[in-house]
Amino acid sequence: MTMSERRTRSLSRGRRFDLRATAMSFALIAAALIAAGLAVRALAGVVQRRPVWGVVLLCVAVAAVLAHGRRRRRLSAARIARRAGEALEQATTTALDALDAPAPAPAPSAPAAPTGPYGEGALHTADAPGVPGVSGVPDYDALSPEEFEEAIAALCVRDGCSDVRVVGGAGDLGADVVGLSPGGHRLVIQCKRYGDDNKVGSQDLQRFGGTCFTVHEADVALVVTTSDFTAPAREYAEQCGITCVDRGGLLAWSADPARRPWAVGTGGADA
Repeated sequence: MTMSERRTRSLSRGRRFDLRATAMSFALIAAALIAAGLAVRALAGVVQRRPVWGVVLLCVAVAAVLAHGRRRRRLSAARIARRAGEALEQATTTALDALDAPAPAPAPSAPAAPTGPYGEGALHTADAPGVPGVSGVPDYDALSPEEFEEAIAALCVRDGCSDVRVVGGAGDLGADVVGLSPGGHRLVIQCKRYGDDNKVGSQDLQRFGGTCFTVHEADVALVVTTSDFTAPAREYAEQCGITCVDRGGLLAWSADPARRPWAVGTGGADA
């Protein structure tokens, strides 16, 4: 009895496992990871100092990935790891060069304003053109109280006073502008920017009279207003030796330097 031969299917040979190639791939991948860590560390310093570099390097990496993705043939693991390592090495070199570049020099800071015993910056003749009230007769009614004080200080600077300071504010004890007259007399000025219907009263003069001579050690005490003074206020000022400058006197002083009001308090010595 004959038996037919049974055909056996030949098994197709698969790709043999290459231990050497696999080990080389893992070694290259490990090297790429180490290079990536070093690059990330270097890039962190670059991004902190120059954020623009971080954006540029990110764009380069994205462009490289897109360029590789367009290729039809697939790259082996070893080739991908090698090219990734080259790209990371180049990025690391660029980052280190950026870190070695000198940082831009900081812009020089503006010099501090001069200070004096009243804690405010002194007004000098060079500063006067930028202060209201220097050129011509300003509209004092349009000025704020602070601008009015600056305008009075500017008039003092214009007429030869030195060490002129605007010291008005909380805790000024009645003094808004202080300085030295051309004759060396200490000026203490209180500024009252009032409306026409609001006159400076005797209480205002009494409060100023209690500090201008004893606290501020004034040789000449002035009260300058855009309004007028009541009769009791003028009487008190005359008794205490305070010079009152009403609206008419202020406009005359602004138009004519010869009408400087402190000359009244010094007997014409500073005229």
